[in-house]
Amino acid sequence: MPFIDELTIATAAEREFLLTAPVIERCLRGDVDHALYVAYLTEAYHHVRHTVPLMRHVRARLSPRHHWLREQLDHYVEEESGHERWILDDIAAAGGDADRAADSQPAPATAAMVAYAYDTVMYGNPAGFFGMVFVLEGTSVALALDAADAIQHALQLPGTAFSYLRSHGTLDRQHVGHLGSILERLTGPDDRAAIVRCARGIFRLYAGMFRGLESPAVTTQPLRWGIA
Repeated sequence: MPFIDELTIATAAEREFLLTAPVIERCLRGDVDHALYVAYLTEAYHHVRHTVPLMRHVRARLSPRHHWLREQLDHYVEEESGHERWILDDIAAAGGDADRAADSQPAPATAAMVAYAYDTVMYGNPAGFFGMVFVLEGTSVALALDAADAIQHALQLPGTAFSYLRSHGTLDRQHVGHLGSILERLTGPDDRAAIVRCARGIFRLYAGMFRGLESPAVTTQPLRWGIA
């Protein structure tokens, strides 16, 4: 069985915990307001801006046996660079305050997810980072394009407010096969255990980010046109 399939099975409970977050179900059926969408984008900004730095740390900490991963990581860095800017542009197009979002603090679950990723890379096995890639790319493929369509229909926002969701949904469909080939070459038991552990943790913490979006403190961020 390909390792990506083993990983899917090993993390099924955690994935279900994420996908059944009430806010995800709401977004997919178009039960969303502008403030909630901007709140989601703000939290996305706070974790996406760490993607490239994390990959560079992974590259720097690879052991000699993982030398072949350097080229793969360089490719990822090239493709992921600047995506946090897309999110800020989407916030502005959705009526939010992009500068305020960039200056804000992440929600606790978002901060914990980022910290968990850095801990995996800096103090554990850096190959475990591909567990996070598995979670984020797999979730994007499963949800991003459908969510973008449902939210746009509900809010009547321009297409320029969905560059992150739509571009990532499309890119990540291309990336999943590439990720599978990387995972298949990571044959060491310690590498695979680290990837499973990281994926399980990220699924739980990512779910916490989405579940936290339901709280009034998050969903009432001021927008330019006066919604509070």
